[in-house]
Amino acid sequence: MHELTRTEAIDLVGRGEAEQELPETMRADVRMLGALLGRVLRESGSPGLYEDVERLRQATIAAYTDESPEAFERAAAIAESFSIERADEVARAFTVYFHLVNLAEEHQRVRVLRERDGRPEKEDAADSVAAAFVRLAAEVGDDTALQRLRELRFHPVFTAHPTEARRRAVSTSIRRLVRLLGEYDQSDQGGADQRRAERRMLEEIDTLWRTAPLRAEKPTPVDEVRAIMAVFDETLYTAVPHVYRRVDDALQGPAAGSRAPIVRPFVRLGTWVGGDRDGNPFVTASVTKKAAGIASEHILLGLENSANRIAKTLTLSSETTPPNAELTALLQRLAGADEEGAVDAAKRAKVEPHKRVMLLIKRRITATRRRDADLAYRVPEELLADLATVQASLVAAGAPRQAYGHLQQLLWQVETFGFHLAELEVRQHSAVHAKVLAECESGDTLSTQAEEVLEVFRTISQIQQRYGVGAAGRYIVSFTQSAADLQTVHRLARHAAGPGGTPPVLDVIPLFETFADLQAAPGIMAEIVTDPAFAARLDATGRHLEVMLGYSDSSKDVGPVAANLALYEAQAKIAAWAQDEGIHLTLFHGRGGALGRGGGPANSAILAQPPHSVDGRFKLTEQGEVIFARYGDPNIAMRHIDQVAAAVLLASAPSIEARNSEAAARYADVAATMDAASRERFFSLVKADGFASWFATVTPMEEIGLLALGSRPARRGLSVESLEDLRAIPWVFAWSQARINLAGWFGLGTALESVGDAEVLRRAYDEWPLFRTVIDNVGMSLAKADDRIARRYLDLGDRPDLADLVADEMALTKRWVVLIAGGDDLLANKPVLQRAVKMRSPYVDALSLLQLRALRTLRQGDVADADLAPWQRLLLLSVSGVSAGLQNTG
Repeated sequence: MHELTRTEAIDLVGRGEAEQELPETMRADVRMLGALLGRVLRESGSPGLYEDVERLRQATIAAYTDESPEAFERAAAIAESFSIERADEVARAFTVYFHLVNLAEEHQRVRVLRERDGRPEKEDAADSVAAAFVRLAAEVGDDTALQRLRELRFHPVFTAHPTEARRRAVSTSIRRLVRLLGEYDQSDQGGADQRRAERRMLEEIDTLWRTAPLRAEKPTPVDEVRAIMAVFDETLYTAVPHVYRRVDDALQGPAAGSRAPIVRPFVRLGTWVGGDRDGNPFVTASVTKKAAGIASEHILLGLENSANRIAKTLTLSSETTPPNAELTALLQRLAGADEEGAVDAAKRAKVEPHKRVMLLIKRRITATRRRDADLAYRVPEELLADLATVQASLVAAGAPRQAYGHLQQLLWQVETFGFHLAELEVRQHSAVHAKVLAECESGDTLSTQAEEVLEVFRTISQIQQRYGVGAAGRYIVSFTQSAADLQTVHRLARHAAGPGGTPPVLDVIPLFETFADLQAAPGIMAEIVTDPAFAARLDATGRHLEVMLGYSDSSKDVGPVAANLALYEAQAKIAAWAQDEGIHLTLFHGRGGALGRGGGPANSAILAQPPHSVDGRFKLTEQGEVIFARYGDPNIAMRHIDQVAAAVLLASAPSIEARNSEAAARYADVAATMDAASRERFFSLVKADGFASWFATVTPMEEIGLLALGSRPARRGLSVESLEDLRAIPWVFAWSQARINLAGWFGLGTALESVGDAEVLRRAYDEWPLFRTVIDNVGMSLAKADDRIARRYLDLGDRPDLADLVADEMALTKRWVVLIAGGDDLLANKPVLQRAVKMRSPYVDALSLLQLRALRTLRQGDVADADLAPWQRLLLLSVSGVSAGLQNTG
């Protein structure tokens, strides 16, 4: 095997403490990938590129390590010295580096998960569904715990919010590299297979280097739909039933697979991709219909292939495994409806009745996909009934392992995904509804917008008729501010259906986003359940009800501290109201990947929720880069689903509910002090004269709009005159790019200073889960920030008063977080995460220095219009690279 010398390789891990504490297997992967990247750069045809990358890399590591102003200035001077062409190449090199180190980290996670093989990380950890069940049963008894397990529901909803900065071509190249790294890992050291895998990795890294990192144009909503399908095809279709199997194996032990499973399918998928039209004029009724069709095509093709594979394995003769009467009747019915298929099945399975039935079931699934009305299944329940008949016959014939093996997996897949894969949810702004309803009731000719809104309801009806009611019907109302905002949706649906027509089945879901709306939420819900249309649907669902809470706008509205406290209070009040009304409440959490948008570890957040606000049901949005980080690899997806579902199950344990309730009461005065102080501090910044334009100057917010990240516009108007003009996602994204991460922490330092008692705050950290979650999340947010680089961004705005306000609050917050969490630095109590951040930070710094140079050049206006394009490109390249380095930017 060709070995590069140390000077030829890009040393991706450096020489510091962080490197020494990394697992040796990961260090070996990173060194090998670095050697390959170094070789690619040397062969790139750009003289001196490798040496320039190394100069900047070594300088930023030195600046990060000794923290002296001189070292930082040396690194900045190197970034300033490059020609624009060289800066472009260096930015691309560091971005490729982050893609490689990200995949090495992911590979290490997969390696650890495989070694553990489903065992908990710690002996006493209840971080799997099976372990959570055991702990819950110890508190409430086996019967109650089993009932709660069977009612468990985890409902992730994928959205197309524009925070995934990678092109799909780049993502695809990375997935190929992941597979090749796995092959390399499993090959004999120095053997032919390993050499072949290394050669192919070198080729792939060269391809990644040569692939344009920026999209030439924004993806369309249909492009976004197809991108999400890749996650389903490659991961979720098989990963979800494997989670069920793992839980059942743990609970049933040796008997698993030979008798009916204990676990019921507890995952349901939702999607806003192709359905979320709030602020996105490109999502039309036609797009929504196409999105439903694409998703259905994928799931039906998956079910068709699964049924065919199972048919091939059911080579059980009628002598050893005789069919029961129900299977014989089903075979006759299927054969009568499909004479051609019956002849073919009889040839392929002369004495194998179960195989013959599965072959005919496969043909019916194919007919469903091809819309052959004579043979197609009308609804998934028909397919489930046929599969259940096959299963029962196998059990009766003494073949339970065939009944509860792959066939059971197919049953789970149909129950989880139906014929629609993920329920397509529609979202629209309440103001749009009000405007369109006024038009409908005026009697005048309807505007194009009104016609489009009404067509959406007709499209929902068509989707329900084609794929079943479960395929669509949840309708989210953004900025719900009154019960009338929800009533309007039902009225519009009736207008769309017309006289004598039948409107679609709708579950209208309020989305409470601002601080004021969160406070008003309990009253609005109490009022809306008296509305006849709403009450009728509530009764039809067995009194199940969803309420959505927005993390992004509430944080932008009053600051992250007050928003977190307001969200907790709103959840507690809505949950208490639902309990009193006998309503089965599901709170839908509109969380993003970044901490300023409710991001952070989901399982710890779930276990910090108020009593009865979870009750075995948890729904959240999965957005941007988070989708591929959590669901891109089957092993990681299974672990994520298992962890979150475990927390959902355990959240209803009496001990957890009592702990959260008692802590909230005990620290109510602390919460009130923090709420008032943090809001005042936040308002002193965002309500200052000229803040919005200053923010647009000191961050790459304006330029982010040039990135072809997603189909949705980044802001509501043409320019940013106030925060109301700006969507929450670019607000968070821009601050993260400036290495400030302000949206995740601003105001917390002042809030903690107002409490002032370090001992009280340390006790709160130990006893109050919500407070601990806030402190830990802010610790991670600040660890990924950099005060020296942040200061350079802040100084771009020529407002020292605002720059000092941010810098002072940053320092104050960091001091208090370290004091409360313990240790001598941020994340000292989370050494694995701390090492990962420290390893990455110097390399992110390199890209930030290049971005600063580009941003300063664009802000100063010294470049002629004809020469702007290379500087804009450099800035956008650095945005993509910083996103890859920070990982949870949106």
